[in-house]
Amino acid sequence: MNILLLGGGGREHAIARSLAKSKRLNHLYIAPGNAGSSDYGTNVSLDILNFDLIKSWSLDQKIDMIIVGPEAPLVEGIYDAIKGDDKTNHISVIGPSADGAMLEGSKAFAKKFMSEFDIPTAAYLEVTNDNLVEGINYLKSNVGPYVLKADGLAAGKGVLIIEDTQEAIHSLKEMLAGQFGEASATVVIEQFLDGIEFSVFALTDGKDYVVLPVAKDYKRIGEGDTGLNTGGMGAVSPPPFVTKELMQKVEDRIVKPTIDGINARGFDYVGFVFIGLIRVGGEPFVIEYNCRMGDPETEVVFPRIQSDVIDLMEAASRGTLLDSKIEINPLTAAAVMLVSGGYPEAYQKGKKITNVPTTSNSIIFHAGTKVEEEHLVTSGGRVIAITSFGEDHKAALVSAKSIAEEIQFEGKYYRKDIGFDL
Repeated sequence: MNILLLGGGGREHAIARSLAKSKRLNHLYIAPGNAGSSDYGTNVSLDILNFDLIKSWSLDQKIDMIIVGPEAPLVEGIYDAIKGDDKTNHISVIGPSADGAMLEGSKAFAKKFMSEFDIPTAAYLEVTNDNLVEGINYLKSNVGPYVLKADGLAAGKGVLIIEDTQEAIHSLKEMLAGQFGEASATVVIEQFLDGIEFSVFALTDGKDYVVLPVAKDYKRIGEGDTGLNTGGMGAVSPPPFVTKELMQKVEDRIVKPTIDGINARGFDYVGFVFIGLIRVGGEPFVIEYNCRMGDPETEVVFPRIQSDVIDLMEAASRGTLLDSKIEINPLTAAAVMLVSGGYPEAYQKGKKITNVPTTSNSIIFHAGTKVEEEHLVTSGGRVIAITSFGEDHKAALVSAKSIAEEIQFEGKYYRKDIGFDL
C-alpha cells in the first residue's frame, strides 16, 4: 500500500515507525513530517488543510490510505472531502467524518452525546454571553475548584481549573470575550472530579472496535503536576492502577456505549477514539473525547502494539474489525518529552540539538525538529520524546531519563518526575 500520513509531531513519528514495520507497506509519505519521520518514509510539503491539494496529490501518487494524525483536518472535514469525491472515494481514510469529529471539536456536543447514551461524566453547564448571568450564578452556588473548558479546539490549552469563585467568574468573562478566540465563544463549566486520570484508545469501524494499550499522560509543565497545561510532557503505558476490573468497567460503561452511540447517530467513523478518563473512588468517568490518537501517548501506545497496524487500519476501513485481534507487548513503555525553554509560553526555535544517540534500546521520537544547514535544530515547543521499555514504569523511566540527560540543546527542559503518582 501507498500511505499518506498527515502531521508532523511525535505522534506521527511513532505511527510512521509502526507503519514501516509492515510488510504491507509500499511507500509512506508524511506531510509535513519532521527530521525523524524521514527515516521511515518521504516527508512532503503539503498544506494538510488544503483538501483539494491533498486529493490531487494523492491521485498522482496512487495513495491507497490516508491516516490523519492531528484533529484540525478531521474537524474541518477531510474525510467528507475525500469520500464525497468520485475520483478519491476509493482511498481509505483513517479518521472520522466531520460529524464524528465533533466529539472533539465541541465540548458541549460531546457532553450532550454522553448524556444521550448514559455515559458517566461530570455535571456541567454550557455558557455563552447570552446566559452569562446563569453561568456566574452557577459558579457562586457551587464551591471550587471550578473547571472551565473552551468549547472548541484550543491546542490542549483551553481548560482552566480555578479554586477561587471570583477568579473563576473573571476567567469565565475573559474566555467568553475571546481568550481562546472562537474556541471559547461557548464555555463548558464542569463539576470538578477528584481522582487520577488515564487514557483509553479504541480503533473502530463505527460498529466494532479493538482496544489499544491504555496510557497515562502528564500535561502540566511543572513537577508535581503544577503550572500551565502543555500538549503533554510524558506518558506511561500501562499505568499500574488500571486493573482488569477497572478496564472491564471502562469497556462496559464507556467504550461500548460510545461506539454504540456513534453507530446510532449514523456517524461515518473509521479511526481512533481517544477517551480521557478519571478514576474517582474506583469508578471511571469521561473527561473528554478526542477523535484521533493523543500525543505523547502515541509514543508509548504504538511501540507496544505488536500486530501489523496496517492490517488493523485496513480492517477498520473495510468494516471487518470484528475478526481482528491485537497483540500487545507486556512490558511497560514510558516516554519523557524534552521541550524548549519557555514552553508552553514564548520560546525560541532554531537551537542546535546534539548528542542524539544513534543506537539505543530506547526510541527517539522527533516532535519539533528540522534539519537546517545539515544541523538538527529545534522547530517547536515540544522537541523530542524518548520512549524506553522496562518491567515496570520505574525501570522504563530510568532508561528514558538517562538519554534525556545526554541530548543537549539550549534551554532544554524536561520533567524528571513522570510517573510520580503511580
